[in-house]
Amino acid sequence: MRMRVWVVYSVLLLIPFWRGEAETFSVDGKVLVLDESNFDSAIASFDHILVDFYAPWCGHCKRLSPELDAAAPVLAALKEPIVIAKVDADKHTRLAKKYDVDAYPTILLFNHGVPTEYRGPRKADLLVRYLKKFAASDVSILDSDSAVNTFVEEASTFFPIYIGFGLNNSIIEKFGVKYKKNAWFSVAKDFSEDLMVLYDFDKIPALVSLNQQYNERNTFYGPFEEEFLEDFVRQNLIPLAVPVSYETLKLMKADGRKIVLTIVEDEDEERSKELIKLLKAAASANRDLIFGYVGVKQLEEFAEKFDIDTKLPKMVVWDKSDDYLSVVGSESIEGEDQATQITKFLEGYREGRTVKKTFSGPSLMRFIHRSFDIRMVYIIVFVVAIVLLIQSFSKGGDEYHSVPNQVQTDHASSSVSEVESKEYKPGDKED
Repeated sequence: MRMRVWVVYSVLLLIPFWRGEAETFSVDGKVLVLDESNFDSAIASFDHILVDFYAPWCGHCKRLSPELDAAAPVLAALKEPIVIAKVDADKHTRLAKKYDVDAYPTILLFNHGVPTEYRGPRKADLLVRYLKKFAASDVSILDSDSAVNTFVEEASTFFPIYIGFGLNNSIIEKFGVKYKKNAWFSVAKDFSEDLMVLYDFDKIPALVSLNQQYNERNTFYGPFEEEFLEDFVRQNLIPLAVPVSYETLKLMKADGRKIVLTIVEDEDEERSKELIKLLKAAASANRDLIFGYVGVKQLEEFAEKFDIDTKLPKMVVWDKSDDYLSVVGSESIEGEDQATQITKFLEGYREGRTVKKTFSGPSLMRFIHRSFDIRMVYIIVFVVAIVLLIQSFSKGGDEYHSVPNQVQTDHASSSVSEVESKEYKPGDKED
């Protein structure tokens, strides 16, 4: 009996050696190559790791690869390093399926093991500046004018910035944690009157929000209870007038407010730019609503769901479902005095003079979960054609014919459809 116990014990001791020791990783500035055998270990080894799920045949992936190689040593040298890794999703399909990879490249940022899809810039220098946000402290303490200016400059335009002047950092610590993925937070301890003039506030304590991408600045003077502070933070995560895009749709979805959506022919036309200025003024006075705009020329697939046969520009109220509200008597805001028409539209909405409408076709929320890509049509047609071809061959003999899998089909479709843009943009993928 003792011999049997000793044998079992010895076998248990040897199991780790049979399995092999767990792979150890070092932060050496190189892009890690991951697969099923070392993926979980790598994710557990680093607080921040950016993983590129790619396919060898994917054009976007080929362009991204050298950018990741260039960014890796810079991110590895941070005080709190960010590691870059890659997975051949074409080969390691179980990992791809586990993380819902259905287009290439799919880039996931794992913060303490929790994945978030990365949809930021892909050029090495911009990628580094973007990712520094996730390795930064929740709230930065700034002790001079130069520290404030440097913080703002390095934060760049990717995220809104909140600076508490004369505030205790414990007051906004909670928001720094909660909205870490969405904004920079800081507290300025020592600063001059010149800085007060520069950031346009005249008394302390004050919380200043900056959205450099949209050239917007707002100041909050209190009350500094949590409820009011969070309202200010949440409202300023989104600019006063939001251009509709994949990224901003995600932001708007996360916000609880309804959207006043203005549809124009072309966002870049001069008259549209003037209208956007009026929308910003209206948004400033109606902070319980989000004001967004979209051009048919820029995003027809989205805009056409709101009956663009009506004369443009037009306004609707959308609650991010498959329904929206049209205001009776304000179906279009075409004309000279658009400021008055916007006011009339808002009054009609608040007074309930609305008609509920439902659009047809796929749910608009699909636009939030994937890129807009006409290539999907080509892929579906190609798959159907292949299946029909195989079926016709099968009727003529007993020889076995394999059906292309999704990845092979996607690869073939890329040669059929030449719609890929030559410009490499954030979020570009090959399905």
